Amino acid sequence: MLEVMLSILLLFCFVKYSGTPPVGASTISVTGEKGGNTTLKCQFEAKKISYISLNSLSENIDVCQTEECSGQIFKQGNCDVVFKNLCFSDAGTYMLNIYYHNDQAELERQIRTYQLHIQDVVSVKKGEELKLDVLSNADKVQHQSRRSTGWMKVWSRTDGGQSERTTISDVNLIISYFTARDAGTYRVLDPDGEIMITVTVTESGTESKEKMHNTDDVKSNDAIYIVIFWIVIVGLHVMALVIYIVPCLKKHHWL
Repeated sequence: MLEVMLSILLLFCFVKYSGTPPVGASTISVTGEKGGNTTLKCQFEAKKISYISLNSLSENIDVCQTEECSGQIFKQGNCDVVFKNLCFSDAGTYMLNIYYHNDQAELERQIRTYQLHIQDVVSVKKGEELKLDVLSNADKVQHQSRRSTGWMKVWSRTDGGQSERTTISDVNLIISYFTARDAGTYRVLDPDGEIMITVTVTESGTESKEKMHNTDDVKSNDAIYIVIFWIVIVGLHVMALVIYIVPCLKKHHWL
């Protein structure tokens, strides 16, 4: 028993101080909504799992080993890891270390690497501040407007903000005096160019205006259809009347 515990301790220490994913390891992409839950699925069927640990590129993550925990991150089932109430700072690369005993009762380790991508949708009124708390692990922030297909740099760790209206406060990227041009999609990249966060930003009131415009179009189309309907009805009655009257007039030699 002591030998097993020492083996686990040695493996744990190795993982804790190795801040990069294993060479050649494939990365599993996982997406979650801000404020929601998501699961890092281990996809490992070994029955004799002794322990799991989770690491980001910079620190060891505390994972509760039962589903009854009140913490944000806990183990579920065989070796899945659940994140509750996702926030932007949860985005990034994770390594899940699974310690198990093989058929020879030897302690071994499997590693799974994940890229956790957080999504969100926000709405801002024209003239107000757009505040995005996305800079905790960010290297770059890019923006794509609704009418563009390209990405424009908004902020980078080396160059800072790219506009006089862009300021930084703690981990917040703040764009003052929000305009329609600021709407669109913002994405946050890590130093390797991996997308960590995507935020879709809309201007408050735009959707309701579009709905009103669409409603007016529907009403206008309905009015046109009604006019056409009555023109057809009246036309058919006139034709029927002509078809009936002409023979009568001919019969009485009035034509």
